[in-house]
Amino acid sequence: MAFSPLTSGCSNYCNVGIGWKSSSWFVQFGFFSNGVSAKPTKNNGSKGFRVCASSSSSSDPLLVKAARRERVSRPPAWMMRQAGRYMAVYRKLAEKHPSFRERSETTDLIVEISLQPWEAFHPDGVIIFSDILTPLPAFGVQFDIEDVRGPVIQSPIRSEEGLKSLHSIDLEKLQFVGDSLRILRKEVGDQAAILGFVGAPWTIATYIVEGGTTRTYTKIKDMCHTAPHVLRALLSHLSKAIAEYIVYQVESGAHCIQIFDSWGGQLPPHMWDCWSKPYIDEIVSTIKRKCPQTPLVLYINGNGGLLERMKTTGVDVIGLDWTVDMADGRKRLGTDIGIQGNVDPATLFCPLPALTDEIRRVVKSAGTRGHILNLGHGVLVGTPEDAVAHFFDVAKSFDFDKVEDHVSEADKVVA
Repeated sequence: MAFSPLTSGCSNYCNVGIGWKSSSWFVQFGFFSNGVSAKPTKNNGSKGFRVCASSSSSSDPLLVKAARRERVSRPPAWMMRQAGRYMAVYRKLAEKHPSFRERSETTDLIVEISLQPWEAFHPDGVIIFSDILTPLPAFGVQFDIEDVRGPVIQSPIRSEEGLKSLHSIDLEKLQFVGDSLRILRKEVGDQAAILGFVGAPWTIATYIVEGGTTRTYTKIKDMCHTAPHVLRALLSHLSKAIAEYIVYQVESGAHCIQIFDSWGGQLPPHMWDCWSKPYIDEIVSTIKRKCPQTPLVLYINGNGGLLERMKTTGVDVIGLDWTVDMADGRKRLGTDIGIQGNVDPATLFCPLPALTDEIRRVVKSAGTRGHILNLGHGVLVGTPEDAVAHFFDVAKSFDFDKVEDHVSEADKVVA
């Protein structure tokens, strides 16, 4: 099918019947017409591809209850990048194990690093120490992490030929993730939620197409117009692999999963509707069918123009970055969905009373139901550990049962 510059707008590719799924190369490369790999998936790392447990319990961690919009006595709190270089204990470990991939792909190290903030601050969520690129080799995309350049994709995929390297996700190659989650679940019990995470298809595709990190996204945005059939095939493959990876994490012990569409905010909203949302929708649909009681959080950096669109994906919680006013975000989203965030990470460098005031403002604006307290982005390098400790102390000081002042106007919004 030929595409001219005059007909290469995104709206043309949002139509179901554009014809690329039935092309001969698409079948030849091992994909069904629904965009998934025709190769059989191994039952790796678990006994089959089981439907996840579907019952909730009164003993569920506070974060899980908040994500389901159940009544809680205070906002649960955790931080993106809460395990990392701001902690002295992590820096000491990194000196002994300088390779990031070693730290993030070795079970003992994953568990140790994941538990470092748990042991120091007792957050309400313990997120596995990993990376959104970790599963790539398991479905045919090799990468390295260089000190200066960061992630480097050895063979970027920008053509039909490049798609031939893709295969169904081999969960045996991710056993260290499953093992780590099982250990974390055992160590933490129900005292906190064990959090897994994945990258959204568009965000993962930016690395695969660009060959690594980028500030401009010119290659992948060009593909939206010059090779949309290739990009759609890549995104479809990623959505299936990521959905299987999520189920694997849940079966291994994750209470909750966060989907990072970190670079979705680099797309204009109408382009996000075409090139990111449909694949997140597919993932959410799969997880809601297989793991109906597992809360899903969707976070996009720079999501102020996408909030209403994010809600229609069907996730349980929307993560706000710090550039969105929490009160405005709650009004726009309504009270029939959870919300996460969104303290500015730089506030942790401010005097502690200022940090306290900002946390209280965010919590009051979010309302007493369906709010997970977090930063609006990851913890910054150099963040004082005493400020992180103070963040969690303030979070634990709230009592929604006793302090009526915590009830915001957001709680009065009709869903």
